[in-house]
Amino acid sequence: MSFSFKQSALTSCIDVSIHKRSPPSTICRHSFSPSLNLRNSPKRTNLSVSKPLHISSISSIGEGEKPVIICKAYEADKSQPVDAAGQVKAEGANRVKIGVYFATWWALNVVFNIYNKKVLNAYPYPWLTSTLSLACGSLMMLISWATRIAEAPKTDFEFWKTLFPVAVAHTIGHVAATVSMSKVAVSFTHIIKSGEPAFSVLVSRFLLGETFPLSVYLSLIPIIGGCALSALTELNFNMTGFMGAMISNLAFVLRNIFSKKGMKGKSVSGMNYYACLSLLSLVILTPFAIAVEGPQMWAAGWETALSQIGPQFIWWVAAQSIFYHLYNQVSYMSLDEISPLTFSIGNTMKRISVIVSSIIIFHTPVQPVNALGAAIAILGTFLYSQTGTRFHYKVHIFGKSLRKTRGSCNTDDYKQCDRKAAGFVYALLQVRGESD
Repeated sequence: MSFSFKQSALTSCIDVSIHKRSPPSTICRHSFSPSLNLRNSPKRTNLSVSKPLHISSISSIGEGEKPVIICKAYEADKSQPVDAAGQVKAEGANRVKIGVYFATWWALNVVFNIYNKKVLNAYPYPWLTSTLSLACGSLMMLISWATRIAEAPKTDFEFWKTLFPVAVAHTIGHVAATVSMSKVAVSFTHIIKSGEPAFSVLVSRFLLGETFPLSVYLSLIPIIGGCALSALTELNFNMTGFMGAMISNLAFVLRNIFSKKGMKGKSVSGMNYYACLSLLSLVILTPFAIAVEGPQMWAAGWETALSQIGPQFIWWVAAQSIFYHLYNQVSYMSLDEISPLTFSIGNTMKRISVIVSSIIIFHTPVQPVNALGAAIAILGTFLYSQTGTRFHYKVHIFGKSLRKTRGSCNTDDYKQCDRKAAGFVYALLQVRGESD
């Protein structure tokens, strides 16, 4: 049995030819995102596909023992194949767009962490600081919707019901990370937060019963070892700061799990999804912030900060609130444009940029062994992104495409459309001998 995928570098159409001795099975019309690794396959292949594809037609050529099935497809977000020159320009523009997303995401995150740490050094009230960050982002999006700068999402009670556990986990993770940064250096917080993949695998394995390849478990060794080495050699170690970062890791892992389970089939863009998440988190967090810290402590601390820092302190508070929302919004928007693997690698590089920039700006003392632990943890995170994310991407290979292209499905039953796409991808993996 042999099969081949053929895609011209100058056109968005591909031909998929499958040679097999048994009669071809019927394949339904659907879309999928084939990011497949064929290097180790002994079969004849020629595949270069990175964007979601839509199966437009399937035909059979020849008869007898070796019929040839030709499957033609085009980019799922196009209504028809485009001309060669236009495709080249579109590819170039898309690369530039993704590059701008990444640069903006990293820059906004670095600026947020710097101003956030400045505010917390002068005004050590992490619960209020976290509340202001969510309030600022919520206000920005409400104004955008009211002025029609951004299209308001169409939501219902079921949407907010499924979003609630996501918002609870998001709130806990946000507050815990802010508490951590109020107690320890920004670099140390982010070194510990680079251990999030370990929490993700352990929670998925023991709570959800998921299994992973051996390479995923092996990638956790440098992550856990690097984080432990950094924690043991941190000059200004604080248990509250350490536990805050650890709780943040666990909370964000649960947030991702709840989001993945609850938001299937929801047609809300990444930008609006995060806006709704911020609004609901703000409602959840505000009463707890008042109970834990309270207006009296806030007022006294505010006067002290103003007397010590001056009017620029107000700018620090505004900047950390604005940049917090912007960097999260850009990260959610980028998920609509890139694969989970690319996003994971980008997130690793973002953490490196934050650690390095914070050490330089705040003159954080770093011992060589502490830097070694950070490097090992970051390396482990990168290795995990190369193994764990590929594994999840193969299992859920059609998810991103369906969110963007369900309009092309010939049925109003989205669950049925999901099953068709899953069935086709499973068939492809069976042909390659890689189905799980």
